Amino acid sequence: MSLFDRIADIAADDPSRIALGDMEQDVTYAELHSRVQALAQQLLDEDISRLALLLDNGPAWALVDLACMLAEIVIVPIPMFFSARQQEWLVESSGVDALIGPARDGWTTTKSFGLPLQRRIPTTRVRLPLNTAKITYTSGTTGKPKGVCLSVEQMMKVAGSIAERVAPVNIQHHLALLPLATLLENITGIYVPLLAGVTSRLLPLRVIGMTGSSQFSPDMLAQALHRWQPHSVVLVPELLRLLVRFCAMQPGLSSSFRFIAVGGGKVAPGLLEQAQRVGLPVYEGYGLSECGSVVAMNGPGVARKGSAGKPLPHCQVAIAADREIVVSGTSMLGYIGEPNVASTIGTGDLGHIDAEGFLYITGRKKNVVITAFGRNFSPEWIEAEAQLCPAIARMVLFGDGMPVNVAVVQIMPGCELLLDEQIALLNQRLPDYAQIHHYIIAQFSKDSGSLTDNGRLKRDHIFNQYHAQINQLCAGNAL
Repeated sequence: MSLFDRIADIAADDPSRIALGDMEQDVTYAELHSRVQALAQQLLDEDISRLALLLDNGPAWALVDLACMLAEIVIVPIPMFFSARQQEWLVESSGVDALIGPARDGWTTTKSFGLPLQRRIPTTRVRLPLNTAKITYTSGTTGKPKGVCLSVEQMMKVAGSIAERVAPVNIQHHLALLPLATLLENITGIYVPLLAGVTSRLLPLRVIGMTGSSQFSPDMLAQALHRWQPHSVVLVPELLRLLVRFCAMQPGLSSSFRFIAVGGGKVAPGLLEQAQRVGLPVYEGYGLSECGSVVAMNGPGVARKGSAGKPLPHCQVAIAADREIVVSGTSMLGYIGEPNVASTIGTGDLGHIDAEGFLYITGRKKNVVITAFGRNFSPEWIEAEAQLCPAIARMVLFGDGMPVNVAVVQIMPGCELLLDEQIALLNQRLPDYAQIHHYIIAQFSKDSGSLTDNGRLKRDHIFNQYHAQINQLCAGNAL
């Protein structure tokens, strides 16, 4: 059954059931069905080929996304956290001829159906792979993210697999905490709830406390959780750490949750244990845009601590000779401008699969540290363990070819005096070759170039920025 057949069936059988909502309005399944049909026809009447979408989270975002899918118009979500230069790159490289979002120079604006629609003749029109329905851009570490071309069939396979894995906990209310322009929340915040016939609450990001690509207002997030009492949310590791802290101080905050998915980076097993102690049903997962988002995830009755879960039924996961994770059965159609893609994708991530089929992520292939003493490890392991240190906001570890390991650390405000003690405790849990021997205090930000536009640390840039200090620290421990 297609997503639109599912919406139509619920609209006929239970028309007043709530499908989507924000703070001010609820959209029933009957209303969603009719509004998507109408909007799809209006977009077709405009003779749009490729449409860029630059809106905040909300029902309007979902309506446009679904209408484009129904009308077979290629949609290009533009993350609001991308820089102006990156947003311009998305518009130009994708060859869009329409945009729903704030006014842009050189575009003709029309509001013929209540949305800020703008038109233009694209300067370039790159050929897309057959069946491209969506171009989702990876965050990347450069100013020119790559456009991943996906089909409706692929996205629905992923959504269906996720819905099947979480079905045992009977989720009825999802709250989107990540931008809908990210493929993960696009699928888990819209497609999965609608396939399951439940409600997804799509609040503007400012309402849930997001003030940038990687910062949250704790008070606003706590207020949103108290008000909406969601059954499910999707988090990145840093948000999980924040939520664990909330629930330790406000025990009642965890009472509504039935399923919390965490992904986008390695999570320390100790942080998952802390989450369980405060009543949070957290399940780790793993995926990438090139595979249509989620590849593996834990779920009720199908979970192993420290693993990324079992592969979802729509795909197959294997480990190459060099320990790289390879995925088949769910490949993208290709990158925009580079449409040819193999049926098996090398993820660039390292890992292993245990005897029961659970996948474990150990790090990035390109980031493996081989110390001057010949020992090798993935720095992501230590960086994940550092999530258990309240004094450490962010950390990146270097040690490749070096006699010691040097961490570049951003400290949580007011925790400066606690850092030495917490690093010493962290080191007690690590073998000697993976311990932190020295650290450098830093302040990471997008403006300094140390963070990507969605808040991820840019390892190479940070190393180049602190190279002289790292060398000086290593000099005292030279072989």
